[in-house]
Amino acid sequence: MIIGVPKEVKDNETRVGVTPAGVKALTEHGHKVLVEHNAGELSAFPDDEYQNAGAEIVGSAYDTWRLADLVVKVKEPVEKEYGHFREGLTLFTYLHLAPLPELTNKLLEKKVLGIAYETIRDRAGTLPLLTPMSEVAGRMSVQVGASYLEKERGGRGVLLGGVPGVTPANVCVIGGGIVGTSAARIAMGMGAKVTLVDLNLNRLRELDDQFGGRVYTLASNSYNVSRAVQEADLVIGGVLIPGASAPKIVTRAMVEKMKRGAVIVDVAIDQGGCVETARPTSFSNPSYVEHGVVHYCVTNMPAAVPNTSTLALTNATFAYVVKLAQLGPKAALAADEGFAMGVNTWNGILTCPPVAQSQGREFTPVKQLLQ
Repeated sequence: MIIGVPKEVKDNETRVGVTPAGVKALTEHGHKVLVEHNAGELSAFPDDEYQNAGAEIVGSAYDTWRLADLVVKVKEPVEKEYGHFREGLTLFTYLHLAPLPELTNKLLEKKVLGIAYETIRDRAGTLPLLTPMSEVAGRMSVQVGASYLEKERGGRGVLLGGVPGVTPANVCVIGGGIVGTSAARIAMGMGAKVTLVDLNLNRLRELDDQFGGRVYTLASNSYNVSRAVQEADLVIGGVLIPGASAPKIVTRAMVEKMKRGAVIVDVAIDQGGCVETARPTSFSNPSYVEHGVVHYCVTNMPAAVPNTSTLALTNATFAYVVKLAQLGPKAALAADEGFAMGVNTWNGILTCPPVAQSQGREFTPVKQLLQ
């Protein structure tokens, strides 16, 4: 199989879909790997490392996409990449289609087999390809929030951990999944007072045990969320419904009551965001102020630490890339029900129920197509 690894073109996206180690493993299995010139440069993987591993360096994105049977990326394609879509192409990447009807239309129109990292499940029912980036984004969200609390960046001028004689900042984490747990751990380590909100009481019990009671847990309802957000200096949004648009847990009315100069970091923005006032931003223009509250809603936060992020992501994705290359897409998906759940579009048919629900479309279960 010919595997293409294009350079990411989303604003300041610095990660890459396959590392030189991955290239070596694929070429040893007899596959051909095309890597676009400088695709890994910003992740500290220069072209010569790819060449030494057996890759062919390609001068343009056009040829990388055109010649490949399977394209492995990191982020969802942007508009300038839509022209590369064609029937027979397998695209393996984060897709986040729920809030992106135009991208969904293009994948369906061109009959691309679109496999999304974020909806693949393992035997335990977890999301193995979403987990590593959720860990990175969750940990980064507190670093970013602490920075934006500084006065010169529009914040309240609050030090997250306080100092002796001065109380620490209040951090409210919405969602007790991987993002929320990672954020809570870092915020607690920096000395903040942390409140974690989740709908699942059993999960809250687990987190109470995990953190030894040092993180305050709160059952999610509109009253509790409103009070917690109102008291917070920093709010981290980490709500996830796999494949679907994130629910708006923090309403505009709640944001209006927040402290002036408080900060919101909505990590769920890839799926539309869990804060009503959140809208996607980029590294070129990462933040804005609404109702006196600083909002940071960059859709590809882990790209700020691309070497760590690329290694963490490819550790998780590579086994699936090998399956696709060795068996071919249909056989690989038929052999693994959890892998098949990653299929979002196939031969002009939408197959992901949460995306269909978010966009008001019809869908056909992927099981039916595989049969």
